[in-house]
Parts: sequence; C-alpha cells; structure tokens
Amino acid sequence: MKGPGKALVLLGRFGAPHGVRGEVRLQSYTSDPLAIAVYDGLTDKLGACKFKLLSVRPQGKDMLVAKVEGVADRTGAEALNGVELYLPREKLPAPEEEEFYVADLIGLRAETRDGALIGMIVAVRNFGAGDMLEVAPIGGGETLMFPFTRAAVPVVSVTGGRAVIEPPEEVEAIAKG
Repeated sequence: MKGPGKALVLLGRFGAPHGVRGEVRLQSYTSDPLAIAVYDGLTDKLGACKFKLLSVRPQGKDMLVAKVEGVADRTGAEALNGVELYLPREKLPAPEEEEFYVADLIGLRAETRDGALIGMIVAVRNFGAGDMLEVAPIGGGETLMFPFTRAAVPVVSVTGGRAVIEPPEEVEAIAKG
C-alpha cells in the first residue's frame, strides 16, 4: 500500500466507541497487540490524519480500548469508527528471520520451484486456521489460495520479488493452462 511517497503498513483499525469519555475500541495487528501504542507517526491510509495513542488496555481476547489524543467524548470516538491506522514502513523494525510484513509479501511473484510463473500474491488471508497466500493467476480467473507454511511455500525472497510455491498437482495443471 502506498501513501504520500512512502510504503505504509497497516497496524490496526478503530472500532466502536467505548463509553462516553472518548475512548474507542481498537483492533491491533501487531504481534504484541499492546505494542501499537509505542509507535509514533500513526496515520490514516492517506497520511492526512495523524493519531497519537495516549493509552491502550486489553478488552477481551482480541480487542483493545484506546484513548486518542484530541478525542474527549463519544462523538469524537464515533468519528474514528472504521479508520485504519498505518505507519510508514521505514519506522518499523526489520522482521526476524522467517518473519515477514504482509505489506512486503503483496506483489511478489508466485512461481514454482522450476521458475514457472503461477501469478502474483494479492493478499494474505487468515480464516482462523493459519495464514493463506491469495494469488491472482497469470492467466486470469479466480484467485488461488495456498497455505503459508514452509511445506507449501519453501522460499520467500522479498528482495528477489518472488515466493516459491509447491502447489498440489491439480493447481499445477491449472497454472500450466
């Protein structure tokens, strides 16, 4: 995803207001959900609005409650509902070995071990059983889904612009046309 001249990485999304004092629910996509509060420079998708999280606390299993600078009442919190929080890619730490930012995977070529092009990675999805790479096939048609596991995707080279995918035989037949 591109912002004003910079690659942006999606870190979270505001939800419904929480109470009447301006707090808002926040879904964090960081590996440690509370870590979203330490990043300085959070913006909306266009980079037009900047957000500073004054505090965050857990609410249930997958949600946080946040206090946002400049938001003092329920009306202000309601205006944030659905707003996504981004950070310029260069402000994030380098991923560990065998870790990847979703933003770095989107746009990689998906190819077989012998170099045959399957398509392009267009999304990383998670329906509850683990990450899946969504690939738009080179010949068009419906996207293909591959489990993002070492067995199915043995090689990822962000700098090389490719991911090697070991598709099942039936998918390989579709890719060859």
